[in-house]
Amino acid sequence: MSGTTTAAAPPRRRAAGDGAGRWVVLVVLCVSLLLVALDATVLHVAVPAVTEDLRPGAIELLWIVDVYPLVCASLLILFGTLGDRVGRRRVLLLGYGLFGVASAVASLAQTAEMLILARALLGVGGAMIMPATLSILRQVFPDRRERALAIGIWSAVAAVGAAVGPLLGGFLLEHFWWGAVFLVNIPLMLVSLPVGRILLPESRGDRDGPWDILGALMAAGGLFGVVLGVKQLGGGAPASPFTVLPLLVGAALLFFFVRRQRRLAHPLVDLRMFRRPAFSTSVGCIVLAMLALVGLELIAAQYLQLVLGLSPLQTGLRLLPLTLAAMAAGLAGARMLRRFGPRRMVCFGFGLTAAAVLTLTAMGGADNAPLLLSGFVLLGFGLETTLFGAYESMLSEAPADQAGGAAAIGETSYQLGAGIGIALLGSVMNAAYSPGLRSVPGVPQHASDRAGHSLGEAYDVAGGLGGSAGAALRRAARDSFVHGLHVTLLVSAGLLLLGAVIALRLPRIMQCAEPPAAVELPAPREVADHRVTA
Repeated sequence: MSGTTTAAAPPRRRAAGDGAGRWVVLVVLCVSLLLVALDATVLHVAVPAVTEDLRPGAIELLWIVDVYPLVCASLLILFGTLGDRVGRRRVLLLGYGLFGVASAVASLAQTAEMLILARALLGVGGAMIMPATLSILRQVFPDRRERALAIGIWSAVAAVGAAVGPLLGGFLLEHFWWGAVFLVNIPLMLVSLPVGRILLPESRGDRDGPWDILGALMAAGGLFGVVLGVKQLGGGAPASPFTVLPLLVGAALLFFFVRRQRRLAHPLVDLRMFRRPAFSTSVGCIVLAMLALVGLELIAAQYLQLVLGLSPLQTGLRLLPLTLAAMAAGLAGARMLRRFGPRRMVCFGFGLTAAAVLTLTAMGGADNAPLLLSGFVLLGFGLETTLFGAYESMLSEAPADQAGGAAAIGETSYQLGAGIGIALLGSVMNAAYSPGLRSVPGVPQHASDRAGHSLGEAYDVAGGLGGSAGAALRRAARDSFVHGLHVTLLVSAGLLLLGAVIALRLPRIMQCAEPPAAVELPAPREVADHRVTA
């Protein structure tokens, strides 16, 4: 494929499409993805221990949790397009190194400020790793049928990482201190760096002209502002200059970024990709799928713990079938795509997920394990089917020399959809939940107002009141939460059905054109001699 570089002489190379070398590359890329996916969730269970040890303030604690996804989402386009210019493997290996160093700093942090800085550096490393893995995968698997299988495996690993993160964190906290949740990254990175340097092929796009550093900074600043504003609104922060200003500044920067890219002879991101119906539709499907479901998962976790009274471990086990179903859909995705084509596959995924969401509207104040099991299995399988078809169509539609930028756009869409979904569905939930607590008999108005903020706060207020008033408030809060959950599920189902309609613009069949010359991988003798250069 054009634009690839290796240091060895031509007679000692073999193409990515030959032999099993490309599948070894996939294993290395999946390990990279597993680390990033783990780190996105592993800290969640360590928050109480971190709070007890470092004593962060409320704002500092919020930044400890949110700075990693915030920085990662902001820099995806910057590092994705930089990899197209200077080499995707080079950016990936630098990301490995930074991820390992930041993990060590985080594990030894003595103050909240140091932990926030370390988490920010982890976000930078994650932003270097994520688009590089997808773009290298796009180059190493030029044949679309094999690439579909590789993306299925890649997405299944992402599901495993997200599910294993809290379980691994809980195990480490039981036996070590909270810093161990970061130390686990270091040995894996120490292995990944030399293995990646030896086995991964270098590739870059054929992009003429200078890299648009001003455009890259505008994109990073704009995304930072938008994601920060969305996260603050989704977290229940009142509308104020501190929440609205980042959103407005971010949106303005992104507007001027788009204008700049349209005028440049050599843009950072070729926006003409969005003129391709399959590409723009795939991006829209990713946003809608995440918008409908990420906020819903958070609300479901609250339902399991606060309404049904399950422990965090029991909650994780109840949600595990969702992850297992997502893994199964990822592994079966390539076969489904070949058989049904992108249009029917993504429409089916949206429809199945909407059916799962509507099934879950039967949830009430009492535990119904079979209902939850069936709903979560359908939810996981449908979601992964949708995301698999959308990601595969987006990558296949993008030109090979812009694989890094396309992968970054897909990952950014994922993050934005998740953030907007938390804000939107959280607002729907609050609007449906609060009115039911305004006139509970025997409960003062100020207590009702506090209880209307969240179910957890309502339980605290009820405990403080005690007696029949406290019991009545607790019962009303639980019933209002279940009502709000039903309304939120119906809104999610509507968004998913809208996604199914939008997906009708995708191609009907999977186009498997003859692949171009593949990226060249190191030959066995090169690997033995360690002669591959970075």
